[in-house]
Amino acid sequence: MTINPQEVSTAQLHGIMLGAVQPRPIAFASTVDANGNVNLSPYSFFNVFSANPPVMIFSPARRVRNNTIKHTLINARETSEVVINVVNYDIVQQMSLSSTEYDAGVDEFVKAGLTPVDSVKIKPPRVAESPVQFECKVKEIVELGQEGGAGNLIICEVVMVHVNDEILDTNGKIDPIKIDTVARMGGNWYCRSKDAMFEVPKPLATLGVGVDALPDHAINSDILTGNDLGKLGNVEAVPSREEVIAFAKAEQLPVLKIKEKHSRAKELILKGEILEAWKILLL
Repeated sequence: MTINPQEVSTAQLHGIMLGAVQPRPIAFASTVDANGNVNLSPYSFFNVFSANPPVMIFSPARRVRNNTIKHTLINARETSEVVINVVNYDIVQQMSLSSTEYDAGVDEFVKAGLTPVDSVKIKPPRVAESPVQFECKVKEIVELGQEGGAGNLIICEVVMVHVNDEILDTNGKIDPIKIDTVARMGGNWYCRSKDAMFEVPKPLATLGVGVDALPDHAINSDILTGNDLGKLGNVEAVPSREEVIAFAKAEQLPVLKIKEKHSRAKELILKGEILEAWKILLL
């Protein structure tokens, strides 16, 4: 399917974009208006963009159905302050409830049963139940359009961070299992990070040899996947011919057909024996 954004409805394009760009982290934004009334609402157009200065950006988009704007955006314009609260599994249902479009002045903390905690440097309260809270000053708001569905980038500089000690590991770092964050998918779907985690070692600082160093039959294999090839490419050096021969003798390997090499290599890769997989492929 190929889609020209100019030839589909905004609602259809919105669904495709959100269904494809996932999972998305959630900015649970607490703000106050000029009169001090509190608002709390989640946004999945969100990420961190800089550490020095520490900057996060989230985007309350104009409503597709009627082109109105969110209270969060109005408050950010009026006061230039926002707390971005991290959402974990323990509060995901309350977070969802807070997205109900209550009238201006209605306190979503009360409606969602969440606990407000005074911030240190800004007026909007933090969500006590959130594992990490970022007090932010709004640096700039960038309007991306005037029609329904248009985003408004709220560029926030972090001025204070609060981390629940219970989510830290023994080294004082945030434990990805303990924090138990959730992320937005398409439609009604979310994902829970600790149930979906897997580890990918970073590329070697000494430079991996790359997939192109593999023999063509391995690169074009119907058995080895792209992930298999990526692991094979992340070795510092290709085994020498002498190492390959010594390995074959030690293992008493018979003459293998190409697909047999690929199958055996895949088994070794699954066990983490990457150099041995290389030697099989180079036989």
